[in-house]
Amino acid sequence: MRHGDRMDNFDPTWVKTAERPWDPPLVHNGLARAFRTGRTFRTLLPFPIHRVFVSPFLRCVQTASEVVAALCAVDDDPIAKSSSDVVSIDPSKVKVSIEYGLCEMLNRKAIRRDVAPKDGIFRFDVPQLEALLPSGTLDRSVRVYKELPQWEETVMGARTRYEQIIKALVDKYPSENLLLVTHGEGVGVSVSGFLEETAVTEVDYCAYSELRRPISCKNESFTAGNFEVLTKSGHTGITLDSFHKP
Repeated sequence: MRHGDRMDNFDPTWVKTAERPWDPPLVHNGLARAFRTGRTFRTLLPFPIHRVFVSPFLRCVQTASEVVAALCAVDDDPIAKSSSDVVSIDPSKVKVSIEYGLCEMLNRKAIRRDVAPKDGIFRFDVPQLEALLPSGTLDRSVRVYKELPQWEETVMGARTRYEQIIKALVDKYPSENLLLVTHGEGVGVSVSGFLEETAVTEVDYCAYSELRRPISCKNESFTAGNFEVLTKSGHTGITLDSFHKP
């Protein structure tokens, strides 16, 4: 899933005074869109989401917080528009972890050089970010990538990273349904990395893909089959284009 609507794309002047111009928050509509998407998951998916993994960028953590609030709301009030309207949640439903491997592409294609940190080091106050998540849902025990990628990683390097983290997380929790909250490129890879002769041409805010694979368990070990991409072009905010390899 991609994050919601980011501040700098709606207020171009925001970066001029921002302390962290490379890490914009969501605008109000972005928070509302994320909450609506969480409600969609809750009401339309024929299965529960057990775990959420999220990029450390603020816009993604805010998105995850809204989604999880919608998933865990005790009384699903139809007029609720964001997490601030949720009276109480059941934190036992979903566990959330921050995962560096889901972070934005750390290169100039995704982050302009004039807003990136001058020393090329992206710093995150993880405890502060974790405090934004709904109370009782945090799980600190999981982190596949212990460090962020280096600034100026290649596009292909970032795409490989996204594919690797998807596989690593689902292998770690083979019997659970996972939601990964990341960036547009990561969502694109979740389709193009597992569906041959398909390019992703557009990923809207809060767009999401859906993948599944067969799992067989025997003697406390599991065997996984290949991923099947269930996403159809235009249905969940992702536009696909087919091509034939030469």
